Amino acid sequence: LMAGVGGAGRNGNGSHGSSCRMSNNINFNKNPDSSVSISKMDLIIPFSPDVPCDNNGQRMWWAFLASSMVTFFGGLFIILLWRTLKYLWTVCCHCKIKNKAQKVNNPMNSQADGPTKNDKEEAPASEVGWMTSVKDWAGVMISAQTLTGRVLVVLVFALSIGALGIYFIDSSDPIESCQNFYKDFTLQIDMAFNVFFLLYFGLRFIAANDKLWFWLEVNSVVDFFTVPPVFVSVYLNRSWLGLRFLRALRLIQFSEILQFLNILKTSNSIKLVNLCSIFISTWLTAAGFIHLVENSGDPWENFQNSQPLSYWECVYLLMVTMSTVGYGDVYARTTLGRLFMVFFILGGLAMFASYVPEIIELIGNRKKYGGSYSAVNGRKHIVVCGHITLESVSNFLKDFLHKDRDDVNVEIVFLHNISPNLELEALFKRHFTQVEFYQGSVLNPHDLARVKIESADACLILANKYCADPDAEDASNIMRVISIKNYHPKIRIITQMLQYHNKAHLLNIPSWNWKEGDDAICLAELKAGFIAQSCLAQGLSTMLANLFSMRSYIKIEEDTWQKYYLEGVANEMYTEYLSSAFVGLSFPTVCELCYVKLKLLLIAIEYKSEQRESSILINPGNHVKMQEGTLGFFIASDAKEVKRAFFYCKACHDDITDPKRIKKCGCKRTKMSVYKRMKLACCFDCGRSQHDCSCMSGSVHSNMDSLQRAFPLSSVSVHDCSTSLRAFEDEHPSTLSPKKKQRNGGMRNSPNCSPKMMRHDPLLIPGNEQIENMDANVKRYDSTGMFHWCPSKEIEKVILTRSEASMTVLSGHVVVCIFGDVTSALVGLRNLVMPLRASNFHYHELKPIVFVGSLDYLRREWETLHNFPKVSILPGTPLSRADLRAVNINLCDMCVILSANQNNIDDASLQDKECILATLNIKSMQFDDSIGVLQANSQGFTPPGMDRSSPDNSPVHGLVRQASITTGSNIPIITELVNDSNVQFLDQDDDDDPDTELYLTQPFACGTAFAISVLDSLMSATYFNDNILTLIRTLVTGGATPELEALLAEENALRGGYSTPQTLANRDRCRVAQLALYDGPFADLGDGGCYGDLFCKALKTYNMLCFGIYRLRDAHLSTPGQCTKRYVITNPPYEFELVPTDLIFCLMQFDHNAGQSRASLSHSSHSSHSSSKKSSSVHSIPATNRQNRSSKAREARDKQNATRMNRMGPEKRWFTDEAENAYPKNIQIKPMSTHMANQVNQYKSTSSLIPPIREVEDEC
Repeated sequence: LMAGVGGAGRNGNGSHGSSCRMSNNINFNKNPDSSVSISKMDLIIPFSPDVPCDNNGQRMWWAFLASSMVTFFGGLFIILLWRTLKYLWTVCCHCKIKNKAQKVNNPMNSQADGPTKNDKEEAPASEVGWMTSVKDWAGVMISAQTLTGRVLVVLVFALSIGALGIYFIDSSDPIESCQNFYKDFTLQIDMAFNVFFLLYFGLRFIAANDKLWFWLEVNSVVDFFTVPPVFVSVYLNRSWLGLRFLRALRLIQFSEILQFLNILKTSNSIKLVNLCSIFISTWLTAAGFIHLVENSGDPWENFQNSQPLSYWECVYLLMVTMSTVGYGDVYARTTLGRLFMVFFILGGLAMFASYVPEIIELIGNRKKYGGSYSAVNGRKHIVVCGHITLESVSNFLKDFLHKDRDDVNVEIVFLHNISPNLELEALFKRHFTQVEFYQGSVLNPHDLARVKIESADACLILANKYCADPDAEDASNIMRVISIKNYHPKIRIITQMLQYHNKAHLLNIPSWNWKEGDDAICLAELKAGFIAQSCLAQGLSTMLANLFSMRSYIKIEEDTWQKYYLEGVANEMYTEYLSSAFVGLSFPTVCELCYVKLKLLLIAIEYKSEQRESSILINPGNHVKMQEGTLGFFIASDAKEVKRAFFYCKACHDDITDPKRIKKCGCKRTKMSVYKRMKLACCFDCGRSQHDCSCMSGSVHSNMDSLQRAFPLSSVSVHDCSTSLRAFEDEHPSTLSPKKKQRNGGMRNSPNCSPKMMRHDPLLIPGNEQIENMDANVKRYDSTGMFHWCPSKEIEKVILTRSEASMTVLSGHVVVCIFGDVTSALVGLRNLVMPLRASNFHYHELKPIVFVGSLDYLRREWETLHNFPKVSILPGTPLSRADLRAVNINLCDMCVILSANQNNIDDASLQDKECILATLNIKSMQFDDSIGVLQANSQGFTPPGMDRSSPDNSPVHGLVRQASITTGSNIPIITELVNDSNVQFLDQDDDDDPDTELYLTQPFACGTAFAISVLDSLMSATYFNDNILTLIRTLVTGGATPELEALLAEENALRGGYSTPQTLANRDRCRVAQLALYDGPFADLGDGGCYGDLFCKALKTYNMLCFGIYRLRDAHLSTPGQCTKRYVITNPPYEFELVPTDLIFCLMQFDHNAGQSRASLSHSSHSSHSSSKKSSSVHSIPATNRQNRSSKAREARDKQNATRMNRMGPEKRWFTDEAENAYPKNIQIKPMSTHMANQVNQYKSTSSLIPPIREVEDEC
């Protein structure tokens, strides 16, 4: 093809003759009278010996090719010549320098030559600097380091593709044809493109460090064979298709251009584009060469063996050739074409065999869920990440999308780095309208941008509750929080944590702010809190778990225990703002009104202090008045029912009896004036109607301005209005009449004392005057005042041997059976002990706690337990009956069975084997009937430090049990399970199906089993209302606060604090208890009475808020059997019938006076029964049916208590608040037999040999 053939060989005129013929040819074309006729076939050069624009038919392809060859080889020659000369110059200069160095070293010559040498170096230095700056500028322009450079690179690529497109258009024309530059539009565009390529080539040449390698680059070769022929075309007025197909090689840079535009970011996408661009560019370039030679023919055959092939037919030919198919319909006829095909098959086949499979693999491995989320206007979305499995997702969606919630207009976006399996994918498809899944990691900012985390309403992180290493799982979730907060600090995050001590790491994240909605749901903390509350009121864990889970109502017609249980299960916890009709009323009044009229159970409110700080008050009592816009926490079966509290209007709904008719009314709501608000609250306090009450006379009304200035609106609605009025009377004596003054009495505090101090300051509480003389140097509570505290003890001081435990005669205690060893993960026993050591219990009300388990494991936990009083350890195993009998498990108030080894077993059915074996072991134990007498009389001689005396006349107690337990099946037990299906093994007499949901099984309904899976619903509950988590933590943890968490994060231990009015005020909070109906002031309602009457009586009389029943399983039968199992009924209706054996769940107020009777025993001879008559708290209810009590036993008990108080010394008398009337034993006392008397005497003679238990109280 490159040989000199054709017209140039036949004509010796050279280029001059060619030019003349070209001029004549042009004139010949312009002459319309020419006798030469141009046929259509003459336009196709390969098939005609004549060129249309040349009467001699001379071809000029060699001129186009020669221009490219001269440019390429001429430049290459100049570069090589420059390098040769430079090399020779360098060698010569090196020889001269070497000769100078060999001269005699003359200092004078050196000094004389020095300046000359420096002067010679200055000129080239400036010249090199100028060239370097130009070179650097050119390098920046072509390397896309600046915006201008990126635009230039992208523009060059785009113009190259444009030039290739022009080639595709021109390929339908003959290979060589005459074209007038001024009339051919495509030639003009191609000329403009190539001028730009020429300028860009100059920039690349200047920026190149190695000119020789630059000259041999692919892009340079493309320019050599495409740019010069265009200029020749303009000069000769003819075009040659030639080698313009080489522009397809520019496609190799396609991936670089996409990276400059920030389109390609992942390695797989870059690799895929690289493979495709190389394959396509090679394919198109080879097709262009075949198109050229097949349409031109072989030069040595005088171009007679050409064939008409279009460019796209050549593309087809090369594809079937590369794929080794070779249909034979199109093939190469020319020798050059066939020779090219031989070499192309070798390379093309190898490329096809390697590139195509890899391209298909990359395309097939593309993430199916690798797109981006498109936000919908008016619809929020949340991002859920972490442990995404079929179980965790199904549990989450079941609760989040429950029908009992209002319309959930929230889209759920799951983000996980592993694609879902078929089952999980099917679950997503079933909820495709509200659920989307994307594959990625929250640790990757690119993936966070894909799910639009910056516009998400919240991000929820699920934890793997069954992992073998909880600390590693928590560390992973903390890293997820860090990554998300680093990407968008304002996003609200709700995360699950497994270990309580890992919550402290979240506080180290600067943008973590619990006040803005960030929450950490610690499963270990809440699980232990639920179990601890069951120790105080058995069955409470089941009730709370059902309240915070969304359950559908299942109707059962048969009169079975399941019917009443499922009616309670349908209740959930909701929040709603209270109507302005409740403003100024006390909490008990609003609570009674909501229950009786609205059929709603109000248990707590969100209280805003004068500093506008919000806190949740659970059953706060009479001193709290409703504010405008108070948020209430309700127990109801549907979110729509709770709307009644918001819509209620006294004017419109006062006479409505059907709560379903209470809807939004049309009357205008106005804020109550200060006068009306205070009058309403005052009239409620004095028990009169607004017409009869003269609390606020006209003079008060006339001085309303000054009253409003003295007591702002917010304080009036919160504090006791009667106290405000008394303070107002002090400042304005003429306001009230003398009779009113006399009726109200004098002020008990100074004029400067605030009303708030009168209510909350324990020093000013009536009957608590002896606290004023308290010893400020004694620490009995932690620094927050929320928990009982004692100085840290060594673990050896609380260890009991089996013989010591047997002689201690423990009773009314909590036995914690724990399985674990040195390698087990910590379960966080501190979270179990803290609720049992809450400061709203008096010291004598604290239940002793005995741990039975491996000493090696308990040593690891002891660092968090050594500051709690009344804690003992019996080294052993919960499977040993001897150890269980030693701790008097038949006399305990609750037996808790835990395991730290549950997650170390892969088989789900065997994860709970230890807990199940321990439970069945205890239930199969038999005990002597006479031990019940020992239990009944044990409070008279229980060793110091473990004393648990209880009042004889209180209707409230922690747990009621039978007087005598002869079989282990009657022992109150709560067992922790990991696998829900294992609950079927706990009760051998139930008929629960293995596939039954946990909440429908008998052990769970009875409160004897607890699984951590019930806490999954807290994620969605916390998202919809962040106050829900605060409420449940307040209920179950005993008073844990963010301040306490910050303290534990610093020291990992409770710090003792001195008792101050502020810390002692924290004790004034309600707690959960159980109310007995077979005896006491509510006995008249226990036999066939209505639950609603009991609710109102307890609320009005004692400020106790009832919220459920713990009923015997067979109580509904006409002939109840001997089964002692009970089940939970949540929020029964008003007309629900009670039975005498019912136990009522209630929230009782803290009793300031309950701790004084013990202190008064040392200097008072009154019995506990007589002293209780003088008390005015809920515990001081006069006894109505106590004739069966043994007076001798009571006198012996009082005598010993007085002896103990005298032994403690006067300096600790104020500290002892072990009231005689804390809990009723509710045990029938029998005359002590001779055998039992001997046991008692034996214990008294040996009690001094048991220092670990005896010293517990003295150390505290």
